[in-house]
Amino acid sequence: MYNLSNKTVLVTGASKGIGAATARSLGEAGAYVVAHFGSDRAGAEAATSDIADDHKMIIAADFSNLDSVEYLWKTAVNWRGQIDVFVNNAALMLFDGGVDVPLETWDTIWEQTLQVNVLAPGRLLRQAIRHFKKHKGGTIITISSWAAQRGATNPSTIAYGSSKAAIHAATKTIARAYAKDGILAYMIAPGIVRTRMSEQFASTQGGEEKITNMLAMKEWIPPKDIAETIVFLATGEARHLSGATLDLNGASYIR
Repeated sequence: MYNLSNKTVLVTGASKGIGAATARSLGEAGAYVVAHFGSDRAGAEAATSDIADDHKMIIAADFSNLDSVEYLWKTAVNWRGQIDVFVNNAALMLFDGGVDVPLETWDTIWEQTLQVNVLAPGRLLRQAIRHFKKHKGGTIITISSWAAQRGATNPSTIAYGSSKAAIHAATKTIARAYAKDGILAYMIAPGIVRTRMSEQFASTQGGEEKITNMLAMKEWIPPKDIAETIVFLATGEARHLSGATLDLNGASYIR
């Protein structure tokens, strides 16, 4: 078990899936956890239920509104005066965005996806860099996707794959440009994780059994596997791993 008792960590999208598992694991490691949610307060409360009240803050922020995003960062920092680790996790995947949909639908899906998956986290990345430079260092962990590197399996989610590639590239830029300032930046690119998003994706591809049979290990990744990797990176011990993309996909996609 890693000790994060001296760390304050902001996790976006902490109400379900990878974000919820991450909030739990960070709490188990002793971190002060700022758990963000968009609309599912009950999910965020459940994810942080085992964390002592003085070690957690739950904040709502609508990523479709950049003022709300700025409020999230300001409130998170004001809680304890400093953020040490930013887990850039929140994202959405919209389906029915293929080339054959009406142009209005195509544009709407792209606009919503880029807003939540790129523009909002981009604002938080900007704030994190400025904050970490002031405090002589910090850690950014971006949850990307194997779709950012190999393209989306379902062409109806082309906007999602593109958005993940954009925020992936942004995090790489941060790693290179701000290493001298003590800022560490990592990307985790999961494959098929046991989340509601992946279950919805599977339903568009012929069902879970079909997806499972395509995987090298014939099993989906537990969200806790991702969370435990995040906890390790949050320690700051893997300094020279900064800039790396960690592929967690059970050997189904090897670069």
